[in-house]
Amino acid sequence: MGKVKKKQKMWDEHSVASLRKHLGWTQQKMAEEMGIRQQTVSEWEKGIYQPRGTSATLLNIIAERAEFSYEAKREEEK
Repeated sequence: MGKVKKKQKMWDEHSVASLRKHLGWTQQKMAEEMGIRQQTVSEWEKGIYQPRGTSATLLNIIAERAEFSYEAKREEEK
């Protein structure tokens, strides 16, 4: 089979903080909107952890709806 290119945003500490600031949200507000702890947002922004799974998907949706532009990384899958 051929390779399929899939867009996937890799969220890092800079992009999470930039999205939050673009929205005008505090860490607490972002946490409430996403249904997570404020400490989790803080840990993402410090680079301790990276969003993954459902959290990353939700960040993608929030970013798209807020018209937050970022570069999507292309990954090749077999």
